[in-house]
Amino acid sequence: MKRGKKYVDSLKTVDRSKQYDSAEAFDLVCKNAKAKFDETVEVHVRLGVDSRHADQQVRGAVVLPNGTGKNVRICVFCKEDKYEEAKAAGAEYVGGQDLVDKIMKENWMDFDLVIASPDMMGLVGRLGKVLGPRGLMPNPKAGTVSPDVAKAVAEAKAGKIEYRLDKTNIIHCPIGKASFGAEKLDENFKTLIDAIVKAKPAAAKGTYIRSCVVTSTMGVGVPVSTAKIGV
Repeated sequence: MKRGKKYVDSLKTVDRSKQYDSAEAFDLVCKNAKAKFDETVEVHVRLGVDSRHADQQVRGAVVLPNGTGKNVRICVFCKEDKYEEAKAAGAEYVGGQDLVDKIMKENWMDFDLVIASPDMMGLVGRLGKVLGPRGLMPNPKAGTVSPDVAKAVAEAKAGKIEYRLDKTNIIHCPIGKASFGAEKLDENFKTLIDAIVKAKPAAAKGTYIRSCVVTSTMGVGVPVSTAKIGV
């Protein structure tokens, strides 16, 4: 695969055989984010679990102290008496059957996150085939099924992200923008890693965090020492 000059130049600044301290890693990531747009910074964590087993799933949500730098468009399903609360908290769309019909009949998907109160899940469940494949189906573990929809909306707007294993036992998470700078990105990173460590399944054996790489959208991956992130 042919790489651009900026990528090749950035590659020379990173020793791929080295395990970097997280602060040093984010300093490199920020310096190498040379695109004309504000690149998203991502964390990729390989875990020593087997996602094929139900008792080794790792999934949850955490509020990043410095947010994500992204404006999240939120669609809320709740009873009418909570409409105003959800809107006041920042939800772009609030409704019930009307939103279900709009999604099913018009293939409307102008949102990034779906939050629902528990008493609406019977209704939202009808959208499983539409929301599920897109990773938008509300889930209690992710904090997107909540009796307090206003609080859930406020947390999402403040920078709450969901982390979950993929089929290859890796967690992929955006933790901010390159413009945040190394210090804020490192704070967000440590908050995410702490949450992943606390979510370690009892059935997990051996080394839990096998490897960790941080990168920007167009940048080079920088290996982070797992020994230096408390694991």
